Amino acid sequence: MQKLSQRSQLAIGLLLMLVMAATRSHHFATPAHLPDASWAVFFVAGVYLSSAWWFAVFVILAVAVDWFAITFGGVSSFCVTPAYAALLLAFGALWLGGRWYARHHRDRLTSLVPLVVAIVLSALGAELCSSGSFYFFGGRFMHPTLAEFLVREVRYFPMMLGVMVFYVTLAAMIHALFALTGLRLHGQPGSKAHGLHS
Repeated sequence: MQKLSQRSQLAIGLLLMLVMAATRSHHFATPAHLPDASWAVFFVAGVYLSSAWWFAVFVILAVAVDWFAITFGGVSSFCVTPAYAALLLAFGALWLGGRWYARHHRDRLTSLVPLVVAIVLSALGAELCSSGSFYFFGGRFMHPTLAEFLVREVRYFPMMLGVMVFYVTLAAMIHALFALTGLRLHGQPGSKAHGLHS
């Protein structure tokens, strides 16, 4: 993927920050709230934002939103354990998945293959880091076993993956719209714009 200008990256970064701030405090979808977009935000940020400083910004924002939701929003602190630190690894997996895909992206349908691979593998890595650390090292389960963990994964991971796919699909549709608009604006062979500039 062609590197975006600093202005474009700033605009995308701010938009993604707003999306995370608006959705992360609820985590699960309700009739009044959208599901948590954090996984998709880190992945999409990895695709478009080239500086690693952005990764740090989103980690800080995620922690700040969690703190605010627990302190002032009445959200349970059940998930805040020593294993909470493993979210850094989970978010890193998503960010790196986005960076990997950015290197393989082309504005054509064949890019769907590396996109699917990047989404599934980065989401799986994030899930193992976050849920795995919480289950085995969070101290909330008296006798954690691999068998029970796998049962929980079968139950919860498809939902998490589905939410991520939903948001990444929205981002991909917006990207496609901008790409198609850009082609028309620059004028292609056979278009009216091309005729005017030829």
